Amino acid sequence: MMTEAIPEIRFEEEIVLDEARRRAGLDDFGDDLFLDPMRRLLDGLESEAALHAVGRVTMYERIVGSLVGRLSAQDYFVRHPEILEERIEAPTVIVGLARTGSTMMHRLLSADPKVYAVRWWECRAPSPYPGSDWRHEDPRIPDAHAEVKAILEAAPELATIHPWDPEGPDEEIMLLEHAFLSGVPDAFCNVPNYRRFVIESDLRDGYAHLKRMLQFLQWQKKEAGHPAERWILKAPFHVGRIPQIFEFFPDAMIVQTHRDPVETSPSIASLYCSTWRTNSDAVDPLVVGEQCLELWSWGIAKCLTDRDSGFEDRFIDVLYEETRKDPLGSIEMIYERLGRPFTNEAREAMKRWGDDNRRDKRAAHAYSLAEFGYTREIICEAFAAYRERFIVGEAESP
Repeated sequence: MMTEAIPEIRFEEEIVLDEARRRAGLDDFGDDLFLDPMRRLLDGLESEAALHAVGRVTMYERIVGSLVGRLSAQDYFVRHPEILEERIEAPTVIVGLARTGSTMMHRLLSADPKVYAVRWWECRAPSPYPGSDWRHEDPRIPDAHAEVKAILEAAPELATIHPWDPEGPDEEIMLLEHAFLSGVPDAFCNVPNYRRFVIESDLRDGYAHLKRMLQFLQWQKKEAGHPAERWILKAPFHVGRIPQIFEFFPDAMIVQTHRDPVETSPSIASLYCSTWRTNSDAVDPLVVGEQCLELWSWGIAKCLTDRDSGFEDRFIDVLYEETRKDPLGSIEMIYERLGRPFTNEAREAMKRWGDDNRRDKRAAHAYSLAEFGYTREIICEAFAAYRERFIVGEAESP
């Protein structure tokens, strides 16, 4: 049986830029601040990631797709300058370690018909297709269904780790990919130098781009007849970037979800292992464990420092166990802290979502500390200050 040949992939700047220009039929990328981080990522993909043939195609397509998205968005900004006049008012931003119930919290809050949320299909294709009737029947949605189907066919274990919904709310971190300043590449393959570069960068360019993209999506939603009042945003990535959130969204409030890192750390590493394996045959769980621990312990430590530097009153803390036992009770507390009415319409919409998306409808996610080189002592030491403040201290409270 004949199989289609996998094309030769070269992670070179001019090649990916030219291919994006060709696909989009456009040549204005806006500012050029994305070029340096893109070059660093291209270098990491070529020299560090040990991608197999399919992985090379996947990451190449992701880069070219981000560039096409950037070109298309810039074209809209030029043709519709009113987009950048959209006001992003008082967003609620969910942060915290991954695997702390933040996805459930995000999707519950997003069920309120009065809020905006970035949908998975919007993350993957934020610009309408040229010539499409996107205000009435958007072809990006069936394309997103096909992409999710292909992802889960290639790596079915991902369905046990994360609830994939092409039309559901998802992490706007994917929009930061257009600035090449995000944690997405690091979640899909081993690019340690790029990961350190992102950690050490202030990411102002990335968050400026994120704001523009939210303005773009808000404009589209209004054009399509779906106005709302406030945004619900969510990404564990934001946990180490609190000042950037408040610089570009000065009236934001933060919901931080909490769970013991002893429980979350191996789950995070297991997720990374699964996604890395879709792109490489050279995945060492010990390397994954080490990098995940470094990344997320840094993010949490940075968040604690930022909270204590004048942002503490902008945080609403939510414990995983409390949300698991009484999700709507946690939501009601959040609405009270936000000073917003928790309407019957919102409550019923959230209850319906919860009934339709119980965790027991998905297979169990199996992992252990040891397979990633972890022990309880290692995790406790890495997150000592955080555990004392939000986990151990809470457990000992009367």
